[in-house]
Amino acid sequence: MTKVYLRRKIAPRIANGHPWIFGNEVDRISGEVKPGDIVDVYYGDEKYCGRGYINPKSQIMVRLLTRKQETIDEQFFHNRIARAWQYRKNLGYTENCRLIFGEADEMPALIIDKFNDYFVLQTLSYGMDQFKPYIVNALNSIFQPKGIYERNDVPVRELEGLTQIKGFLSEPFDPNIIINENGLKFHVDVENGQKTGYFLDQQDNRRAIQNIVNGAEVLGAFTYTGTFEIHAGHYGAKSVLGLDISEQAVAQANRNAALNGLDNIVRFEAMNAFDVLKQWGKDGRQYDVVMLDPPAFTKSRESIQNAITGYKEINLRGMKLIRNGGFLVTSSCTNLVQKDLFLDIIDMAAKDARKKIRQVVFQAQSSDHPIVWGLENTHYLKFLIVEVCDR
Repeated sequence: MTKVYLRRKIAPRIANGHPWIFGNEVDRISGEVKPGDIVDVYYGDEKYCGRGYINPKSQIMVRLLTRKQETIDEQFFHNRIARAWQYRKNLGYTENCRLIFGEADEMPALIIDKFNDYFVLQTLSYGMDQFKPYIVNALNSIFQPKGIYERNDVPVRELEGLTQIKGFLSEPFDPNIIINENGLKFHVDVENGQKTGYFLDQQDNRRAIQNIVNGAEVLGAFTYTGTFEIHAGHYGAKSVLGLDISEQAVAQANRNAALNGLDNIVRFEAMNAFDVLKQWGKDGRQYDVVMLDPPAFTKSRESIQNAITGYKEINLRGMKLIRNGGFLVTSSCTNLVQKDLFLDIIDMAAKDARKKIRQVVFQAQSSDHPIVWGLENTHYLKFLIVEVCDR
């Protein structure tokens, strides 16, 4: 097996468990390699580091799969997926869950979401893509699913020398499925929805709004398919208005409201939330609860300041629409904006809006997206509820 030797001075993160090895951390390679090959990695002092797959064309040259000298074969992937499933079951995620969360499950660049009897996967690196047949066989063996779909229509694959693709990895099925979450039903479009079709990472956080929305007038922005807003209606909100710029998302959100018999309380409109919230603040509109779940404002450190500005502005506008003693529900899915920075942004927004805030709830993503200390990209979601009062 080809051996990869690291430079003597490397980031401690590799020895501490991080699976990524960048090209500038490699000293030499003994033998010829092609993208997707399995290699053994050694430290600069020639002590064993681990085994993984290599792609000389990628900025992340090696992604480690194991720290042991074990065979990377079909049984290896079966065992990893079975272990991940047992972990989710132990936590109570039996119907819908993120079954594989990449590096957090020692399966770098692999995402698998389980929607009851259907599975959606993403293989985001050249090496992991080569193992797709093993992964599909493992899913069929462990779950006997009704269907498997790949959502590999993501630009990051092109950085690995892969094409974007999506389609069935099983017998074709209706890609519009219905899932159950917290006593509610939701349409999931695994073929054309964002990411894998649904955001499972907020499923626990959606329960956190139960008490604050009871009897409240609620405004939601960046609603996507309306999950938070429909939960608000289910939990006793007086009225709920959800806004999203995507007409397709709004149409599905309204279908979700009707699916749960809440379309008399919850409605959605296609609007640009940035513009609307600013105008409604000037108009003096007021709500008891404002919920904000914007997309990631940046994926690169170079534009982090733009993300900070964006988060501050949207939360400031949201706070100005809240009645005295009401609540702001806000999230950030930008992993480059870590917890302390996010809380600082909310604090700055409150000061500029001349509001006093008190923290009610602060949480991360649901536990089927496990956080591994030292792996920054596994700790990405920040979910916050604050009480908002006039000064």
